[in-house]
Amino acid sequence: MTESVESIRAALAEGGGLLVERRGKPIGAMLYDVSRPGLLGFRRVSVDPDHQDRGVASAMVGVAEDTAEERGLDGVWLDVREELPENVTFWTRRRYFPVRRDGSTIEFGKTLWLARELLTAEDAQAFGARLASLLRAGDVIVMSGGLGAGKTTLTQGIGEGLGVRGPVTSPTFVLARTHPNLVGGPPLVHVDAYRLGGALELDDLDLDTATEESVTVVEWGEGVAEDLSDSWLELRLERRAATVLDPLGAEDPARDDTADHDVRLVTVKPHGARWARVPLRSTLLEPDAITHSVQARGLGEAMA
Repeated sequence: MTESVESIRAALAEGGGLLVERRGKPIGAMLYDVSRPGLLGFRRVSVDPDHQDRGVASAMVGVAEDTAEERGLDGVWLDVREELPENVTFWTRRRYFPVRRDGSTIEFGKTLWLARELLTAEDAQAFGARLASLLRAGDVIVMSGGLGAGKTTLTQGIGEGLGVRGPVTSPTFVLARTHPNLVGGPPLVHVDAYRLGGALELDDLDLDTATEESVTVVEWGEGVAEDLSDSWLELRLERRAATVLDPLGAEDPARDDTADHDVRLVTVKPHGARWARVPLRSTLLEPDAITHSVQARGLGEAMA
């Protein structure tokens, strides 16, 4: 495909782009493609040959992803030519996944992660119900967070959103509990891995068949449950004491003697091809559903 000054000018006017300079000279560039709702495309990603292998491309990708977040988009995409394996490797290492193929052109996509504040138990349940609207049979949620962080409360919302038989309670002593679906959807398999010694003990629960047919939520699952599927959602809950003077609990998370209420920060990170093109951010950061929200690379990274 050939470009002209006019076509570049039109592309920049429509979606913008990115230019990297060093000492006043351009060394990298890309065009943004805004033709797809909820997504930001990358076109003509290029780095001056004299400045390759110096991190310029990686820096551009980070800035471009930040741009997508600032625009309130769910994810990013680009086309990669199969006959350029080094390019395929570059994007694969940055957790971009192939979503479709047109001849020798592979479209890669990535869904961006997010973080959100949950001020009450009702907020956590509403967040879980909203997440449930995106789930299907075979999905695995690997959930982590300290005692009292709200893992089971959020799972209750997932169960309500899926329409499963309740009540959804912590399966600490039974390790795993299956909730049949009452509305024709997938059942919910709710696992508590707190007492498990590792992934081998999780295998002993024989969840493989159930995982393919169900939505599986594994509390305390970090480092244990990721192998249940090639794709999973990493969901982390953090508990922070909030006060009038420190509403985000940033000054001293351990201090709770003056707390007005506890704030939970939930972070959602997608892993694997299943989540490419899934509208996580627009669904879960919708301001009408829950009172407060924060974008991923702001407060979310500060909490990591």
